[in-house]
Amino acid sequence: MGSSEERVVAVIMVGGPTKGTRFRPLSLNIPKPLFPLAGQPMVHHPISACKKIPNLAQIYLVGFYEEREFAIYVSSISNELRIPVRYLKEDKPHGSAGGLYNFRDLLMEDSPSHIFLLNCDVCCSFPLPEMLEAHRRYGGMGTILVSKVSAETASEFGELVADPETNELLHYTEKPETFVSDRINCGVYVFTPDIFNAIQGVSTQRKDRANLRRVSSFEALQPVNRSLPTDFVRLDQDILTPLAGKKQLYTYETMDFWEQIKTPGMSLKCSGLYLAQYSSTSPHLLASGDGSKTATISGDVYIHPSAKVHPTAKIGPNVSISANARIGAGARLISCIILDDVEIKENAVVIHAIVGWKSSIGRWSRVQGVGDYNTKLGITILGESVSVEDEVVIINSIVLPNKTLNVSVQEEILL
Repeated sequence: MGSSEERVVAVIMVGGPTKGTRFRPLSLNIPKPLFPLAGQPMVHHPISACKKIPNLAQIYLVGFYEEREFAIYVSSISNELRIPVRYLKEDKPHGSAGGLYNFRDLLMEDSPSHIFLLNCDVCCSFPLPEMLEAHRRYGGMGTILVSKVSAETASEFGELVADPETNELLHYTEKPETFVSDRINCGVYVFTPDIFNAIQGVSTQRKDRANLRRVSSFEALQPVNRSLPTDFVRLDQDILTPLAGKKQLYTYETMDFWEQIKTPGMSLKCSGLYLAQYSSTSPHLLASGDGSKTATISGDVYIHPSAKVHPTAKIGPNVSISANARIGAGARLISCIILDDVEIKENAVVIHAIVGWKSSIGRWSRVQGVGDYNTKLGITILGESVSVEDEVVIINSIVLPNKTLNVSVQEEILL
């Protein structure tokens, strides 16, 4: 372990409104990082994990959203966790490493010995103290959280090869066309401040290349010379790939769950993973009930204290019910996220679905998906203020906001 004087800062990259297009229609109403998973905003899960890092001085959220969109949340989470949380807005795209470098003076105000870098759209148990301990043992510039996945899905991510004895990163390639390894980059890192020198080195190299008076016709045609500004630095291609095998980067493998939250379907899966994690980390957040005085609860379920659930309703597993929702008599909810101010009337059924803010589902109606989290219509999504009338069935469909449905639909996108 490090000395008590060593301080740590954490940076969470939250993206911006142009980045979360695959998350529509849910991101039409709220920044994707604030969408609730297991009853808490998506970004809350990595933030609360950072709280467990020893000697944590500050948490920074970096993104392209307007500051006002995060102001209320940042203020409340700072008070709740009693740790300073600050939102920093990027003026233009700098790349994943360039964004870090852009705010280097702010990040170094606390003279940290280590800097954590996390991506907001990652769902995992975030073993950050364990990563930090391993990183100190390795003695390198950076340590990457890695996970083992199936060979079929590995090419969707950054694949890497590490030394089985020392855990040194030997080879890294981003989304390769041919199979390299079943170990992938989880988008969670810890660095020493030397990372800023490495990023600056890439920028300087680009400037030098651009300033060469004579550039060969071959080099002038290379995409890196034509399109990338000198201050745009990608963590994966510009830092991890060239520094692999140079005893500067190491890996820490998580045996726990890991997913990337790119689509609404994956948010439903990840909400379930976080609910399951609550049973060991935050059991007080999970609901219970046997149908006598409260609703029958099966499996992991979160119910906001302001929500009203009829005692004859049956809820779970994997259900999250947000503020001021009303769940009627005999309703059945399985694997779903119910957002603020939703009304689900008597004997309605909701399975593998996300029901948007202020929506209503009529009596004896059914809103259901097949439960395939990876396909576009694998779950049913209702946008804000969608009204499903009595005895209507909605299967494997996406409904944009402010629609009234009085006929049944299946496998449709209703604009």
